[in-house]
Amino acid sequence: MTEPLPKTYDFASTEQRLYAWWESSGYFKPRIDPGQKPFVISIPPPNVTGELHLGHAMFVAVEDLMIRYHRMKGQSTLWVPGSDHAGIATQLQVEKMLLREEEVAREELGREEFVRRVWQWKEKYGNIIYNQVRRLGASCDWDRVRFTLDDGLSKAVRHAFVSLYNKGLIYRGTYLVNWSPGLKTAVSDVEVEYSEEQGTLYFFKYMLKESGEHIPVATTRPETILGDTAVAVHPDDERYRALVGRTVIVPILNREIPVVADAAVDREFGTGAVKVTPGHDATDYAIGQRHGLAIISILNKDATMSADAGPYEGQDRFACREALWRDMQKAGLTLKTQPHTMNIPRSQRGGEIIEPIISTQWFVKIKPLAEAGIAAVKDGRIRIVPERFEKVYYNWMDAERIRDWCISRQLWWGHRIPVWYCADCGKQTCAEIDPAACAHCGSHNITQDPDVLDTWFSSGLWPFSTLGWPEQTADLSYFYPTSTLETGYDILFFWVARMIMLGLEFTGQAPFDTVYLHGLVRDGDGRKMSKTLGNVIDPLQVMDEFGADALRFTLLTAATPGNDMNLSLQRVEGNRNFANKLWNAARFIIGNLDKCPEAPTPVGERDTGGEPDRTLADRWIRGRLAQVTAGVNRLFENYQYGEAGRQVYDFFWSEFADWYIEIAKLQLLPSPGGRGDGGEGEDRIYNTLDTLVLVLDQTMRLLHPFAPYVTEEIWQHLRKACLAPGRPAPDGGWPDALIIAQWPTPITNYQLPTTDFPHIMDIIRAIRNARAENKVELGRKIAATLVAGSAEDESLLNDQRDAIARLAGVEPMQFRILAELPEKPRQAVSMVVGRTVVYLPLAGMVNIGAERERMTKELADLDKQIAKLETLLASDFANKAPAGVVEKERARLAAARESRAKLAEQVGS
Repeated sequence: MTEPLPKTYDFASTEQRLYAWWESSGYFKPRIDPGQKPFVISIPPPNVTGELHLGHAMFVAVEDLMIRYHRMKGQSTLWVPGSDHAGIATQLQVEKMLLREEEVAREELGREEFVRRVWQWKEKYGNIIYNQVRRLGASCDWDRVRFTLDDGLSKAVRHAFVSLYNKGLIYRGTYLVNWSPGLKTAVSDVEVEYSEEQGTLYFFKYMLKESGEHIPVATTRPETILGDTAVAVHPDDERYRALVGRTVIVPILNREIPVVADAAVDREFGTGAVKVTPGHDATDYAIGQRHGLAIISILNKDATMSADAGPYEGQDRFACREALWRDMQKAGLTLKTQPHTMNIPRSQRGGEIIEPIISTQWFVKIKPLAEAGIAAVKDGRIRIVPERFEKVYYNWMDAERIRDWCISRQLWWGHRIPVWYCADCGKQTCAEIDPAACAHCGSHNITQDPDVLDTWFSSGLWPFSTLGWPEQTADLSYFYPTSTLETGYDILFFWVARMIMLGLEFTGQAPFDTVYLHGLVRDGDGRKMSKTLGNVIDPLQVMDEFGADALRFTLLTAATPGNDMNLSLQRVEGNRNFANKLWNAARFIIGNLDKCPEAPTPVGERDTGGEPDRTLADRWIRGRLAQVTAGVNRLFENYQYGEAGRQVYDFFWSEFADWYIEIAKLQLLPSPGGRGDGGEGEDRIYNTLDTLVLVLDQTMRLLHPFAPYVTEEIWQHLRKACLAPGRPAPDGGWPDALIIAQWPTPITNYQLPTTDFPHIMDIIRAIRNARAENKVELGRKIAATLVAGSAEDESLLNDQRDAIARLAGVEPMQFRILAELPEKPRQAVSMVVGRTVVYLPLAGMVNIGAERERMTKELADLDKQIAKLETLLASDFANKAPAGVVEKERARLAAARESRAKLAEQVGS
């Protein structure tokens, strides 16, 4: 006896059990095969501080799909897991913890003790994100877990820094950076979020020297007036052209500054004349560089005013804004204020307003690296999917736009800058191993730079540092370059471009051949998820309620490359129902395997062709399976994973489960003669079970990368049931696990699915629709008459009469199939279904007048369709369009004319 499937699918117990089995069986580990190119993905390392959010869930789902697909195709696959030390985020989290639990600041602990505490925190909490990634089904090689502060990766970071330093590509300089006053460190552009907020535009007077005249100027940050070193106007602005070269007086401070002309000035903003503060604005900094203007920094590191702010020294920046404006009002230097909507730069971590300030930092000369990065995409070594993001990539990397990369951060947690300053000779020593003395004068009086490296510097080395670089390890030799880099489009420059540049610089090879970009996950209404809106969806809670497969399948099938997707819990629930549909279909199939004949007729004896004498439904579903398999393979090759998943979903639910399984229930019934009927009944039952097993096996394989847990669980039950002697089996037998089963390949010589079965489906649908429209009770059987269009159709309909009767709710004793019908039955619903006319004598339940009105309307619709097709085929379309397309339209016209003739006959009768 075959062991039946449980009545319901319990994802909670199944997921943990299957994941442990996969991992312990070694299925996640690659094999080393020098004769085969492996498929390799380096995971975008989540922050060690993080808890799983939908961004993680998206990349895990997509990357695991890719890995499982290539593993099933027989490739050696490696998915390298790991996490990022996340300098700012981690340091901030530990500082908050220390203040909350011990009421101690990091400065009180000192650097060495604080870093030790952070490592303690990492050891305690650092594996949480890994366990959550595992829950999603991520088939990573967990023996190769990497952390960006591991010894090996730290060695790689130092080697990279020293190499660039020695080549003159890393330097220390003073430049404008994003400054976080709360964190007291420079932050990268990606750590700055812009929010549209209501502010104020302040209009004031810049008085011309030795004149009562003034230039009207507008600003949103009055406190920065104290750092102005020029007023700029557009060279073509007639209003101010005569004032270029004159001198104006800085309000309150009374410093003299020039009026300059610069094409960067927006004549439409404010008054068309702008204040220039090179020390606190990127555009102003560029203007200052062009005109040789002085740079004045009026802000301290904590955003209080510096000594250069004169009487406002020590005030908070916003308090200074109010005080300065009051003083200017008293001095008669203000004009007006007005509301102004603007983008405010805020810290991603703390939400405070970021200030551009001049600071001495470490930088990478990026232009030489960017040129190589552009070339790698342009010459095809790297492909970006979708292709439209190549333009975005080129814009970021453009030599005219790209700025040197600020790589230093004023933190304690991270890779410390490997540079030491000599107090005696004043020179720098840059070394991979901590030096004991100055490399220039031998003095032991040296001090290491206190700053650490930007987290993006270490993650930029990720594809090769995780494989052992700079050592020439076996992993590096075999698995590098990696295959696909999958990540969100929002970090195309901040991470992807830097990996490309550093990979080319240090290994001479592009770190991957394909960049696949996914979009952002938004709520069901297309809004960005935020705590403020209260629309954040927690993936852990979603998996608790619906299972990992439902969440994965939703993320994968609702998304297209590079586009944002909307996620609603209703959609996830719908895909949980799909998992249940798979389970119920499998339960039916496995539960019927005991009907498998003990000794079916050998295939070669079933007919002269050596092929089983399959039913119409068998041939149709097998042909559709072949078509779907070919389509899914084509879509996978073109990275259209979402559409591939949707096609398998539609095939399984709407064709296999809704139609073929219902037909199979009839085909599995014993013949009236029982098992002594000459073997035909046994052959039919075996062929039906063989087809059911084939479709279930192949669709579980196609769906496995999308929903690994439920497919593996079903497949294991199917495998166990089919291992009994004489049961159906795939070519090559049953492997031990679905995760390593062969991926379905397109069948080149498959038989196209017959159009006869879809015609039967159309007839059944038409009868069902008529029943519903006329509110016939579900269990009630009705009479029906089918008039075939030909002798062949009459034979077809008679062959399928049991299926039609069962699925359409027709009473077998009142079911007529005729070659022709001299007179239409009275008081009946009539429908033209392709080449068949259907009559349903529902007298007493049908409004005859309404039925005639329906047919008249249908006739008018057919007239419109025919006229449209006739016009199309009479135009140049017939000469210009491909022959196959034209022939298809002609066939549509012929079918419409035939339907119209039959319908007109009914209306007139």
